[in-house]
Amino acid sequence: MKIVLFAGGVGSRLWPLSRKNAPKQFGKIIADRSMLQIAVHKLFPEFKWEDVFISTGKAYSPLILEQLPQLSEKNIIVEPEMRDVGPAVGLVIAQFVKKDPNEPIVLLWGSDHLVKKEALFRKILRAAEKLVLKDPNKIVFIGQKPRYGNQNVGYIEYGDTQEKVDGLDVNEFVSFKYAPPQDVANVFATDEKHSWNLGYFVTTPALLWKMFEEFSPELFAHLKKIHDAFGTEKYEKVLAEVYPQIEKISFDHAILEKMDPKTGCVISQDIGWSDIGAWEALKEALSDKVDANVTKGKILLENCTDSILHNETKQLIVGIDLNELVVVSMDDVILICPKGSVPKIKTLVKSLDGTSYEHLV
Repeated sequence: MKIVLFAGGVGSRLWPLSRKNAPKQFGKIIADRSMLQIAVHKLFPEFKWEDVFISTGKAYSPLILEQLPQLSEKNIIVEPEMRDVGPAVGLVIAQFVKKDPNEPIVLLWGSDHLVKKEALFRKILRAAEKLVLKDPNKIVFIGQKPRYGNQNVGYIEYGDTQEKVDGLDVNEFVSFKYAPPQDVANVFATDEKHSWNLGYFVTTPALLWKMFEEFSPELFAHLKKIHDAFGTEKYEKVLAEVYPQIEKISFDHAILEKMDPKTGCVISQDIGWSDIGAWEALKEALSDKVDANVTKGKILLENCTDSILHNETKQLIVGIDLNELVVVSMDDVILICPKGSVPKIKTLVKSLDGTSYEHLV
């Protein structure tokens, strides 16, 4: 089985720590290893380096090789420019369907996800592999059992248990639910019919290639040219010419929303997953209690609750009577905002383009 981690995003929701030239996946946000290193190393010792691939942008290849010296350069799949997740997945499949169309493949997101129960996660991957080897026309979705009514994630609705593999329930897939309102999310968290949608799944290149052809013919036409050139001297030239012409489209819109539900099944477990792609999500992932503070760097607090303070400078940050705040101090910029205003960071970062502060993006 081959494993592909997508690590090409900029991560503007974690600005100013994450920037174009130093995106979140390469930063040591929560430990002495980068998020990319954490994402890759949770696969071992169950999997081998030769079976691990990274999909990323051209500018980030040197950083990946620096942080993952065990990874072969040929295992980096490079996008000439970012065209959203649909084309990124298509580029991967265009290559793998030519190598071994029926070998199971895992698609993961490696830049902003934390999985605490790594052994269970590896067990689930192997169980999903067995399901796909038995039925190459199956997609196995991996879901996180909800810890609370999170309205910032998508949900997978699942039905009855179809079978057990390695002691894990395999449920029928019903549908996706995208970012529900809070009252609905609260119901999803307790009805034992929904999982947080991690975007993780196991299938075969052959099945996805067929889906691209059927559900997104215009995208497929571009991918077919890249596929035909892969492995030849023309590949780099064709990739550079064709890929930028592809319309930006999410993988969900391109493929998953058009999929026959019978094609999917779901393994839903508590793997200790958190999306730490934004400051308030990072706070939730790292704090044991809702009102606890999360700090990094030189911080001194007095009577502060439910806040996250991240200090990358040598200067001491002192906080008194703070509540539900995000404070991020870098050498060139300081961010201060309520936790509830974190979604506005991405918009603010976009507004800096073309201004005298563009260098901070």
